[in-house]
Amino acid sequence: MTPLRPIQLYNTLARAKQTFEPSTPGRVGMYVCGPTVYSDAHLGHAKAQVSFDVIRRYLEHVGYTVRFVSNITDVGHLVDDADEGDDKIAKRAVLEKLEPMEVADKYYWSYFADMDRLGVKKPSVTPRATGHIPEQIALIEELIAKGHAYEIGGNVYFSVTSFEDYGKLSGRRLEDLEIGTREAVREEKRDPRDFALWKHADPSHLMRWESPWGTGFPGWHIECSAMSLKYLGDGFDIHGGGLDLQFPHHEAEIAQSEAAGHPFARYWMHNNMVTVQGGEKMSKSKGNFTTLKDLFERFDAMTLRFLLVSSHYRSITEFSEEPLKAAHSGYSRLRGTVAELERRIPEAQTGKTEALERQITHYSELFESAMSDDFNTPEAVAALFGLSKEVNSALTGEVGKDTLENTLKAFHTLGGNVLGLFGDSKAGGQNPEMLDTLLELVMDSRTHYRLNKQWSKSDALRDQLQKVGITLEDTAQGTRWKLE
Repeated sequence: MTPLRPIQLYNTLARAKQTFEPSTPGRVGMYVCGPTVYSDAHLGHAKAQVSFDVIRRYLEHVGYTVRFVSNITDVGHLVDDADEGDDKIAKRAVLEKLEPMEVADKYYWSYFADMDRLGVKKPSVTPRATGHIPEQIALIEELIAKGHAYEIGGNVYFSVTSFEDYGKLSGRRLEDLEIGTREAVREEKRDPRDFALWKHADPSHLMRWESPWGTGFPGWHIECSAMSLKYLGDGFDIHGGGLDLQFPHHEAEIAQSEAAGHPFARYWMHNNMVTVQGGEKMSKSKGNFTTLKDLFERFDAMTLRFLLVSSHYRSITEFSEEPLKAAHSGYSRLRGTVAELERRIPEAQTGKTEALERQITHYSELFESAMSDDFNTPEAVAALFGLSKEVNSALTGEVGKDTLENTLKAFHTLGGNVLGLFGDSKAGGQNPEMLDTLLELVMDSRTHYRLNKQWSKSDALRDQLQKVGITLEDTAQGTRWKLE
């Protein structure tokens, strides 16, 4: 087997960059925490999913076979993210006068429709928490049998003091966690820091299942442990999710999985947050979010994706008008280069242009070097801009058809297949042949107006095209168009 390109990734568990070495050569098992489906997705959800989509895509690009598992939480996530309060989906069901599974299905399909528009690839497996209750019960039974969990009044809790490595992911010490936790906790807990594995449900609770401890529902944390272990096995390679999940969710996953005797994820990766004005995290609970559906009405989905890949997955992404406008401008420039290459290829002469061929190799190597260094997408995007500049310079003269095709292939491979830009078609969400034909008709009409000195009509056509991001250029060879 050909050796795969070495990849350095930041492992939260080690607090350092490490050379990635999968447990099975050539294959990667990857689990990423998905959404709790009780409302429409916002840009914060997109940051996580686009970040790990790019990581998955690059792993596949360098030759790995990736099993990518991302769950759906449709029960057990309480409104305070801990052990008290209402289930988020059950609470939404009351508000919308629907059954909980109607709410979960409604926002499940809404979520994937949004991810499709952003070019996020479907997971290999999308397990739902409600579909894996037996696996969760079995894992809880293992923990009770090993003395790491206890049952009181139909509730089952994990004993954090029974697992000496608790806190190793977040770096938090047990003695520090005790401060401020003794108030507003269930008195039945042996320790205020213990967390719920199974919750008792009274007859009025909308979501409940039979268990060895009576009727109830699973705790939020146990769900991901059960589902990741089922589909990826012990000691799988990568576990990803938002930085806000590091504690307590991911910390709890490690504790309950390893305490039950299952080696857990070897590499932990966390994406940073999307912030709004004032540096505050965008979140549903704070109400300071804009849904993706609302954003899609104002911005092309690929512009939003470009905004997200232009910042490193471990860096904060700022959400405001200025960065969005910059993303629109930057993405349009790259898309315009791709469209111009597509337009030039049919009329070009066969042959290679060696100077541009060397630039393709140079910037492709820069791109892959950046991505192999902890998936540095800002540097990878910079490499695409560097290649775009060289292409536009070369296109002022004659470029061989073979080189034009090689350049276009580089954009589609690096910017398209890896970064997920340009959509499913060749020209950023547009059908290039149709667009070219329509614009030829518009330019013919404009030429007609100019020949008949109907300058106002000619200018009106040009101005209308400019409003939708298409610039006309009058050259010695005739009128040409380009995407801004």
